[in-house]
Amino acid sequence: MPSHAVEILDSTLREGEQMQNISYAPSEKYTLAQTLLSEVNADRIEIASALGSDVETESVRRIADWAMTMGCIERLEVLGFTDGHKSVDWIAQTGVRTVNLLVKGSAKHLQIQLGKTPEEHFRNIEDTVNYAQDNDMTVNVYLEHFSNGITDSPDYVHDIITFLKDLGVRRIMLSDTMGILQPFDTYNIISNLVDEFPFVHFDFHSHNDYGMATANALAAARAGISGIHTTVNGLGERAGNCPLDEVVVSLRDFLNIDTQINEHNLHKVSRLVESFSGQRVSAHKPIYGSNVFVQTAGIHADGDRKGNLYHNKLTPQRFGRTQEYALGKLSGRASLDLNLEMLGISLNETQKEILLKKIIQLGERKENVTADDLPYLVSDIFDDKKHAAFRLVNCAITTTYRMKPYAAIKCAYNGEEKDGYSYGDGGYDAFMNALQVVLKEFGITMPHLVDYTVTIPPGGRTDALVQTNIVWEYSDSDDEPPHRIATRSVNSDQILAAIDATIKMINIRVKE
Repeated sequence: MPSHAVEILDSTLREGEQMQNISYAPSEKYTLAQTLLSEVNADRIEIASALGSDVETESVRRIADWAMTMGCIERLEVLGFTDGHKSVDWIAQTGVRTVNLLVKGSAKHLQIQLGKTPEEHFRNIEDTVNYAQDNDMTVNVYLEHFSNGITDSPDYVHDIITFLKDLGVRRIMLSDTMGILQPFDTYNIISNLVDEFPFVHFDFHSHNDYGMATANALAAARAGISGIHTTVNGLGERAGNCPLDEVVVSLRDFLNIDTQINEHNLHKVSRLVESFSGQRVSAHKPIYGSNVFVQTAGIHADGDRKGNLYHNKLTPQRFGRTQEYALGKLSGRASLDLNLEMLGISLNETQKEILLKKIIQLGERKENVTADDLPYLVSDIFDDKKHAAFRLVNCAITTTYRMKPYAAIKCAYNGEEKDGYSYGDGGYDAFMNALQVVLKEFGITMPHLVDYTVTIPPGGRTDALVQTNIVWEYSDSDDEPPHRIATRSVNSDQILAAIDATIKMINIRVKE
């Protein structure tokens, strides 16, 4: 099995931004660059394309200034073009010292798109490379459409690699630009090149059009590639690029290749990119997805309880996460028992059967029940609701055309009742503003709302149940990390579902 080192270049800030509807603000780029280098520990990151706007220029310069103070400026790279000296000058004035020069890796693309001969293209490349090197800059070269070129014009690919090697470029980066390769061909192609050019540092840049990006990256690594390009959450043009997490984990588990990546922080950077990009990660996305460490079938929970029979190398602890056992129509007693044990809730056998029946009923109505819901559900079934610590007694929300929504609420806590009134930018916002008034009088601190999602099942029914999921965050002191509370509720009215989820959160908070 391979034992050679493999560099990871993450291109979330350049290639990942080419995905439709993604544009990072300068502060977001700065935060992601810091996280990728300092916490995730990527070997290199590609942060922009040359000749960007004034805002992009300042953004790159700010990242470069930070990297210079941290002693890692050589880990920053910017895409440049064979445009004489324009790209190199733009990159140099930002403070970045590495140019990733984009050239044609296919004779067909060169002739049809640029209308140039290989000799003309080579002269343009040489001029740009020499100019960059004269200015003490490192040059890597992308062979754009390499995967097409190695099939349609292998002699051209051989000639340009030989030419670049003799020019003294640092790395030659082989691009499967349209994601057309499959792993069996990738292995053969890379093996032949590594054998033919044993002293050349080759990177592999894969796209995911056929869903093969990770498999192709592994094949390239097994064939002896020196570097692999990735993006966080697999972002990128069309179907995206090779996901950082999948590559790093697969290299380690299948090929015994340990990268420098800090796996424990992969989930953190995924959440950051999800937030900044507005592109949510699929619930079943490997490694990062919210469902990945959730066992649903009761037989799996039973096997885990009796001996971790359904575990593999992808343990949640490896990525700073925890194992969960879903509660729904497929739940069994083992799933319920595991969740109750984790929460420290003690019920007798009769109560467990009643609770399990209720959970299955909710699941059949497409309502999700999480471990966070269990204390509230237990209280809802077995306790006197009139004696709940915090109750919403009355609530009236008024929304009218061209006027701000208004909320009037009455809440009860420990035998006292308080009223709250407020306007808001929406019905739920008006409720939250009124609730803040009430909570302040009761001396209860409202946690910070960090995520809010609404799920409506397809079908077009006006009476469809709406599921609202809200994640809250709070910290009892500046010295401890923030705590999270996740609550959800289902109602045919979206605002009422959100309100119910909020009241659940208040009751969880006051009981702590």
